[in-house]
Amino acid sequence: MSKLVCSLLLLYSLPAVVPLFCYTCVCLSSRAVGEKGDFLVVLYEKSCVLPSLCGAKGEKHTMGLNFTFTNECCNTHLCNRAEAPATRYWTGTILTLLISYSVW
Repeated sequence: MSKLVCSLLLLYSLPAVVPLFCYTCVCLSSRAVGEKGDFLVVLYEKSCVLPSLCGAKGEKHTMGLNFTFTNECCNTHLCNRAEAPATRYWTGTILTLLISYSVW
């Protein structure tokens, strides 16, 4: 019985511990563009990196394509910044909440 309880506690505590790593590292947002004739490939990567790799630009050759990459890093708000305010989505959400609240 105690093994079952310990296993359940471990399973419930892992999701709470693992996301904390994202708060303590530098987040990388990388975009690589590769072309060969009319064939275009765009690769996006998000991960944690060493601060020395931030702001790096360069070229890599892989899969028979030459890729040009750009690395951008951030360490605030988990790199979740909005491009533009999405007021129309908030308006729909608020209206839905008001309607559902009035029904209850």
